[in-house]
Order: sequence, then C-alpha cells, then structure tokens
Amino acid sequence: MADNVVVVSQANFHQVIEESPNPVIVDFWAAWCVPCRMISPILEELAQERQGSITIAKLNVDENPTIAAEYGVMSIPTLIKFQNGQETSRVVGALPKAQLLKKLGL
Repeated sequence: MADNVVVVSQANFHQVIEESPNPVIVDFWAAWCVPCRMISPILEELAQERQGSITIAKLNVDENPTIAAEYGVMSIPTLIKFQNGQETSRVVGALPKAQLLKKLGL
C-alpha cells in the first residue's frame, strides 16, 4: 500500500473524516474481494497525484463491520467521498480511473 494512503478503523475513522481539511475518499474493501484489488492501484495512483489536496483512506469491512453498517455499505468496493465529515458522493463497484474521478466529483 502506498505511504500516502491512510488505513482507517473503528478507532480513528470519524477523526480522519471530520478533521481532514481536504476531501477524504474512503475505500470500503476486503482482502478477498477481487474488484477491490483491481481498484487499489488506481487509488494509490490518485493518492500520489493529488497528495495535499485529497486524502485516500482504506477501511477493511471484515475488520470494521460497525462502520460499514453505519454507512449502509452492502457491496464492495464502495468508495465514499467525505467533506467536512459529511458524505458528498458514493461509487459502488470497480470502475476505470476516469469514471471514478467523474462520479466522485474530482
């Protein structure tokens, strides 16, 4: 995983999304999920390209089911964009980079 991708859990999730001055894209994923592994390099590339203007965070749904349930994550991968702690957009499923950027409003 790229150095500039933040791993979030039950312990720090709300702090990360509420205190970030930048939009936070949270990747709800699991290790066994093939589509999740497909978009992971795209997210790492995005974290590198947009370092300082967005935060990419990853939340393992198997290890943090309470957070996934709180946000109604039923399928993975689910990407949720947060600004000032509030959800502003959501993408479910693996998409090419250009479509992800468009749907997330980046």
